[in-house]
Amino acid sequence: MTKISPKITLSDRAAKEIKKFITERDLSEETAGLRFGIRGGGCSGFEYTCDMVDKADKHDEIYEFDGARLFVDPKSLVFLGGTHVDYRTALMGAGFIFNNPNSVGECGCGTSFAV
Repeated sequence: MTKISPKITLSDRAAKEIKKFITERDLSEETAGLRFGIRGGGCSGFEYTCDMVDKADKHDEIYEFDGARLFVDPKSLVFLGGTHVDYRTALMGAGFIFNNPNSVGECGCGTSFAV
């Protein structure tokens, strides 16, 4: 079994959007960031969660990319290690895209995944 690195990476586009969201929501540029995690649910077992928050929780892993912060709780990191987070804009909307090497399958609607 290949060990996946716990490091999470962020594209330049995603970093730019996180900083934009912080400014638009009038959050602290010094401490705010995107909380990225998972929860049980969806047709495949797990769903991604993303929330803009003013600061990291005590036990969060903190990743910083060009001034944009990503906060991940240790339990989620087990399933998210090695994930690359991007941001895409398309005709039907915009949002964060997750390239998760731990995922072995996704549901047809694209909102949940299995490990």
